[in-house]
Amino acid sequence: MKELFTPFELSGLELPNRIVMPPMTRVRAPQDIATEQMALYYTQRATAGLIIAEGSPISNEGQGYLFNPGIYTPEQVAGWRLVTDSVKSVGGRIFLQLWHVGRISHTSIQENGRQPVSSTNRVARSSNAFGWDDNGQPGFVQSSVPRALATAEIKRITGDFVQAAKNAIEAGFDGIELHAANGYLFDQFLNPMINDRTDQYSAMTLENRLRFLLETVDAVSAAIGSERVGVRLSPYGTLNDCPHFDDIEDTYLAVGKALGDRKTAYIHVMDQSGFFTMPDGAEPTSEAIRRLLIQWRKDSPALALIFDGSLTTSKAVEMIRDGVIDLAGFGQPFIANPDLVRRFREDLPLNVANRKTYYTGGASGYIDYPPVSRRSAQKALTLSYESA
Repeated sequence: MKELFTPFELSGLELPNRIVMPPMTRVRAPQDIATEQMALYYTQRATAGLIIAEGSPISNEGQGYLFNPGIYTPEQVAGWRLVTDSVKSVGGRIFLQLWHVGRISHTSIQENGRQPVSSTNRVARSSNAFGWDDNGQPGFVQSSVPRALATAEIKRITGDFVQAAKNAIEAGFDGIELHAANGYLFDQFLNPMINDRTDQYSAMTLENRLRFLLETVDAVSAAIGSERVGVRLSPYGTLNDCPHFDDIEDTYLAVGKALGDRKTAYIHVMDQSGFFTMPDGAEPTSEAIRRLLIQWRKDSPALALIFDGSLTTSKAVEMIRDGVIDLAGFGQPFIANPDLVRRFREDLPLNVANRKTYYTGGASGYIDYPPVSRRSAQKALTLSYESA
């Protein structure tokens, strides 16, 4: 697996290996501020070539989960500084994912019980936020009916992203990732099956559908530098009531070309094929995404490509070796294996994550997964020699 352990230069940032820890919401911030416990969690995993920290709301309006550390107040900036200082003290590299969920929120999370906002006023069917239920307990609740943003408000949200990006750099992050995947706000403009607007951000033309995302990329890049900006996409994904549409491939080819022209640091693609079943006879999602990645490589050879989603080490090695991607993300394995890079390098067994603790708060299932012991590592090495 030597391909996973070769260095990579990400827009001037030296990564010691190709293994990425993707963003994963863990609801461990009781005051919506990153904590010392979170600093330990990320520092335990700092041998990753790159950590992309969990989605951080750019405003209360952009929040879809309780106990989710934001990046819009001085206290939140200070909290994240605990994390970055700790990660960098052991040589880690870390970006922050900036998040506005749009309609995938709930009135119980929003200030004064206001409606979430979106490109549309249509509710996201069978899509959950993590808010307060009818009994006043935290848990997953059906997303509320949103309010369609007025045209003039969209530039205000772009401004919120710009300020959040500046805050992230102040907090010590190496860069930021715009969350334009998984049916959240940017997806709600990109997808013509959701976007029913009639203004310059409408779905009537491809240019209009891309406008909000690209205006935000341009504004954030002007503020902190394009080399510090990545974008996460989920082409062919269906999470959060995000249906497929006729020109998906052309849409995402255009997005990739535009981001390459802007010299952004990377595109980060999540393959959601493990979350839904394709119709009989339909092309597998992973194959369609691979075709996109190959074309993006041709259009923008300097643009780094990150891929994750039920990824195995053998598939990651193959995609890196074939030049399809540069970096490979392993989400859930990092939850239970703080020393995942070592385990991959030495072909050691992996801890299994306890899914029941993903959103429970506290240390259990968060910072208490053990690294591999010297004794168990030696035993695994002995077994490998005996079977050789």
